[in-house]
Amino acid sequence: MTASGAPAADSVGAAPTAPYGGFFQESVTVVTGAGNGIGRATALALALAGAHVVASDVDLPAAEETTRSIEDSGHQAWARRVDVTSTEDYAAVRDFCLDTWGRVDRVMNNAGLASTGLPEDLPLAEWRRIIDVNLLGIVRSNEIFLPVLTRQGHGQLVNTASTSGMFPYAYDRLPYAATKAAVIAMTEGLALYLRPQGIGVHCVCPAGVRTSMPSRMPHFGPERRMGVPALPVVDPDDMAATILAGLAEDRFLICSVPEAYAEFARRGADPQAYLDGAVERFGYGR
Repeated sequence: MTASGAPAADSVGAAPTAPYGGFFQESVTVVTGAGNGIGRATALALALAGAHVVASDVDLPAAEETTRSIEDSGHQAWARRVDVTSTEDYAAVRDFCLDTWGRVDRVMNNAGLASTGLPEDLPLAEWRRIIDVNLLGIVRSNEIFLPVLTRQGHGQLVNTASTSGMFPYAYDRLPYAATKAAVIAMTEGLALYLRPQGIGVHCVCPAGVRTSMPSRMPHFGPERRMGVPALPVVDPDDMAATILAGLAEDRFLICSVPEAYAEFARRGADPQAYLDGAVERFGYGR
């Protein structure tokens, strides 16, 4: 069966080599933050796997560039401007999907912001800006799309968090780390609510991914290099392939590299020892 509840592609006469066994075939998928990085790569991968992709971004020309890349690969996609601080923008995309296909099979909340600076240098306005996008953006998405998913009784909710929300090392980007930790907690709670209703819930936690985000981050206060766990860095296309595999396998936690799961397990085994070790390795002045 596909994510939309229809028979898999190879069971209705399509090539038996359909990507992911036809799981994504004909599924209606909304991706926010689809104008660059992980969002763009995942939107393209979903389209190549047979999904109807609505690529949304606050930067509409960037979303349109994503759809052009999809169309150049021989598939269709639709670009929409979505500012995740606007419930009305989400509602417009929902209405477009329902008017066009009569359903929404998958929502990937991927849009996010980050900035850097020591805790005392980050102004309250910057905290509010990042919380409004990284956390409340998903809350607004839930308000619009969860009624559709629960009424259907099928679909997938995919929230992009980060390993920054899993491990205590991001003291110079605390708004980002705090919101990503909140996304992880919220997504776990949503899994308890939605999975019994037939809806897959998934939390994507990339470690290092080669995107333009670091070059676009505002910086507050004196600049310094932050130490981080030595996790491998991957390309957006590799991250997208990992995401699709995780969705097809119905995995809740989808990390970019196996080492992230091992790091998370070490933290869970002895949180005090893990934090003490992190202070020693990555603490301020190290």
